Amino acid sequence: MSSEPRPPAVPPSRRPVLSRLAGVALVSAALVAAGGTAAVAAPGADPSPKTTKGPCVYTETPDEPAARPVPLPPDPRRTPDRGTVRITLRTNQGPIGLTLDREQAPCTVQSFLHLARHRFYDRTPCHRLTAYPTLKVLQCGDPSGTGEGGPGYRYADELPTDLPPAPTDPTGVRRLYARGTLAMANAGPDTNGSQFFLVQSDSALRPNYTVFGTVDEAGLATLDRIAAGGIAATPEDPAPVDGAPALPVEIFRATRGR
Repeated sequence: MSSEPRPPAVPPSRRPVLSRLAGVALVSAALVAAGGTAAVAAPGADPSPKTTKGPCVYTETPDEPAARPVPLPPDPRRTPDRGTVRITLRTNQGPIGLTLDREQAPCTVQSFLHLARHRFYDRTPCHRLTAYPTLKVLQCGDPSGTGEGGPGYRYADELPTDLPPAPTDPTGVRRLYARGTLAMANAGPDTNGSQFFLVQSDSALRPNYTVFGTVDEAGLATLDRIAAGGIAATPEDPAPVDGAPALPVEIFRATRGR
């Protein structure tokens, strides 16, 4: 078993969930997801999942149904790819302001805004906090709170190409996901859904996670407060570095604007 931190991932259970993040100064390994049996199509049923026809190609995941009902996002031929959009996550621990960058990741921003518009993120927990030396993030976006929930669709990566090498990684493989970065968690290539992570302190990860925005100063203060509360102990691990926040975090509402 690898001793390295596990990155933001979605477990490949019944739906494309986001990969778990974990961080030490070693390699980040993808999370193993809970298993699930694939559904067998009824005789005469169309086995092909529905997909949108635009450039983002959002694809339904029938074997991994939505944790909360939501339609496929719009997928116009000319996906907006300029400018930024402000979103505020109003949580029980304080506001977290986000600036989404359409140029950096147009399909991801389009999906995130769609989920916020349909109130997919409202009344949802942030289920995972990490406190490894080289991975300190808060992961959110799963209404089920299990780390395996998603929106019932997936879409392709929009990976960053300009992240600097992580100074803590002598191999040069990992990149710096700087404090304040907003990125998608995943369960492997092209499995983006609804889960995302907020970087509380500079972290080292392979550049396998779509970056689509930043966290504002007020949001970072909220993240610092959550991180200072630590990670909830369990009978198996009285001093965990990866798990549920000791200060429970709930997104009351994701709203556009400040």
